[in-house]
Amino acid sequence: MERVELPDGRTLEYLIEGEADRPALVLHHGTPGGATRSAPLNDAALRLGFRVLTPGRPGYGGSTPQPGRRVADVAPDIAALLDSLGIADFVTLGWSGGGPHALACAALLPGRCRGAVSMAGVAPYDSPGLDWLAGMGEENVAEFGAALAGPSQLSEFMAAAEPAFAHITPETVVAAFGDLISDVDKKALEGPVAAFLAESSRHALSTGIAGWRDDDLAFVADWGFDPAALTVPVSIWQGDQDRMVPFTHGQWLSAHIPGADSHLVPGEGHISLINEIDAMLATFKTR
Repeated sequence: MERVELPDGRTLEYLIEGEADRPALVLHHGTPGGATRSAPLNDAALRLGFRVLTPGRPGYGGSTPQPGRRVADVAPDIAALLDSLGIADFVTLGWSGGGPHALACAALLPGRCRGAVSMAGVAPYDSPGLDWLAGMGEENVAEFGAALAGPSQLSEFMAAAEPAFAHITPETVVAAFGDLISDVDKKALEGPVAAFLAESSRHALSTGIAGWRDDDLAFVADWGFDPAALTVPVSIWQGDQDRMVPFTHGQWLSAHIPGADSHLVPGEGHISLINEIDAMLATFKTR
């Protein structure tokens, strides 16, 4: 684990691997999540010739909390991290809760971010024509209902939910996610992805719920940028069996981001979409 001090004095932790002369790929983890290595994702990225950076968002693991942060606030943090490493430009991929943060980098660092992939990422809460909660599993409906009610209600919700994720193991992942896991995702969790998700959740919550809480509050607030104003090449990937981030989110993003390279995949869920990782990363090579 590496750490960098940001201009405002906060600490940002991150992982880095790959040769220094390779193009940089910034991976944005899910919610809750942290700076944890995903073997299927990282191995694919290294095989395809990327240098991989995985930062932990504020409040997760060893990254200093940033109360009140918006999705847009990830951009200056990533810029500072890249500056510290002498990296001029990059491409980025965000999975689930990381999706909006990848889009933020594309929107707010357009001279530096060369492309972005949103992998099962949520759409803005106030999106016209989108019923944001429709199709989510009951746990997410309850969680985001608490987020919409305000920080104190959300903190109370998470205090009750946190133990199951802070001590999660590969064997308890399916039970912990409950109604959020479709049948195709249950099958995907029979492999190494379960170990990654368990490790990521444990690390994320090792210092408390601040990162998880602030992610949720940021998702249902103004993101601080307009996806419709994006000019950087963006690919949207979404499975129609996803109960964490419903298929309609991917459809909305595909329809509202100019020139989006849309991959709305039948038969895949939130977790199983990792099966398409080589194709996702290949979009950076072909655009």
